[in-house]
Amino acid sequence: MSTPAIQVSDLHKYFGENEVLKGIDFHVDPGQVVCVIGPSGSGKSTLLRVVNRLEEPTSGEIFVEGENITDPEAEVDDIRARIGMVFQQFNLFPHMTVLRNLTIAQEKVLGRKRPEAVEVARANLAKVGLSEKESAYPAHLSGGQQQRVAIARALSMSPDMMLFDEPTSALDPELVGDVLDVMRTLANEGMTMMVVTHEMGFAREVGDKLVFMDGGVIVEEGVPADVLAHPRHERTQQFLSKVL
Repeated sequence: MSTPAIQVSDLHKYFGENEVLKGIDFHVDPGQVVCVIGPSGSGKSTLLRVVNRLEEPTSGEIFVEGENITDPEAEVDDIRARIGMVFQQFNLFPHMTVLRNLTIAQEKVLGRKRPEAVEVARANLAKVGLSEKESAYPAHLSGGQQQRVAIARALSMSPDMMLFDEPTSALDPELVGDVLDVMRTLANEGMTMMVVTHEMGFAREVGDKLVFMDGGVIVEEGVPADVLAHPRHERTQQFLSKVL
């Protein structure tokens, strides 16, 4: 048995009196694509942010590649460097070119020399189909292009796994496909991915596991085609009847 890429055990998260995650247990295996779906406010994005320690868990344990990142002694920055994160909003530096957006963290965090950082950045811009935009500024790109740059930036840190928090929800419908194509390519290359998404077609086609959350708990999980076609839980049935 290989060590899970991500293992979450009895995870709870409170914001004040509000319990947003209510004892979550699940895992992501190496090379697996796990898609997380559910209504707004179900705890999906909070789960992703807690896995990356952008939010502190209230209780429970999270293991990344076998290391307990909820241990007070854990080197969170080292572990977080192995996890690429792509947000709903692109979070690019507006005053920097596309290329500089991709090289700055490589130099500052990973200590790469500039020529190597540029080489890595250009390879990842090519991967997302934006080689010709390296000198552009974010304001001159479409939303879909900015999101693809954000993916290339995350990949430039050579992560072991990628977390995507609704990466297409801020995009015009005709721009969604280009971003999903990049994610599909990553999945085909064996990248471990955890994706919070509303894109049911992507989840069905690319996902290895589908997790349906509601009210801070995992209601149902399984093979995407099975869950989408034959949801067992009434709450899952209600949700899917509205979105499919």
